[in-house]
Amino acid sequence: MKKKFSIKSVVLVFAVVYVCYVMISQQATMARQKKELEKYNVELQKKKDEKETLQDEVKLSKTDKYIEKLAREILGLVKEGETPVMDNKN
Repeated sequence: MKKKFSIKSVVLVFAVVYVCYVMISQQATMARQKKELEKYNVELQKKKDEKETLQDEVKLSKTDKYIEKLAREILGLVKEGETPVMDNKN
């Protein structure tokens, strides 16, 4: 006995296959987007940490102690009564 496929059953099979294809495709897209979102969240956290570090450096740079340190290191300045020490490494 040979069964005939009705048009309804063929259309139904194609519809089910199409719906499965769309669902799998959407799952793959969502997984890619989730991975990309995680990557951007990590990058955002790094930028926030960098911003915080820079803000701390700006606060520090406004203190007299930091300015004095720079004057001593870069300009070689000394306070009155101190003996300068020369570094021959440079």
